[in-house]
Amino acid sequence: MDKGTYALVMALKSEAAIIVGRLSRSGGTGGESEITFPAGYYVYFGSARCGLSTRVGRHLKREKRLHWHIDYLLQFAEVVEVWYSPEGVEVELGVRKKECLWCQVARGMPQGQILIPGFGSSDCRCPAHLIYFPTLPSFELFRQKLDERGYGAIKASPIDFKRRMVD
Repeated sequence: MDKGTYALVMALKSEAAIIVGRLSRSGGTGGESEITFPAGYYVYFGSARCGLSTRVGRHLKREKRLHWHIDYLLQFAEVVEVWYSPEGVEVELGVRKKECLWCQVARGMPQGQILIPGFGSSDCRCPAHLIYFPTLPSFELFRQKLDERGYGAIKASPIDFKRRMVD
């Protein structure tokens, strides 16, 4: 898989207070503050301009250098599903990335909400690329909403996604 868009669906079994790199830096005090993540499900949206399988594979690894916002959350949450589309990335109305469209669709789903403004969206104008759901979000509903816009997505377990990376 080369280019593509992906969503990591994660379960956080209990509330966690996490320092999330630069996002946790408090304004001018020089310290870092923890961000409280309530228990539930989180969906993180991203893209890979090349190497979709490599990017998602990195996210699925337990041991890694903490670089992106999502790396900090993945120390506490477990990826339960991977939603992806191995297609072009940068074409949504000529301006927006497909990951931004996916995130917008998820925000419009029942119970979808932004809890941590700015999470994962430092390179676009979206309010965040992490959407919280108190219960497991419906991939079928997500795919239906994408289909209405002329896009598609595939769902896989983390193990199945890794297997497909090898094929």
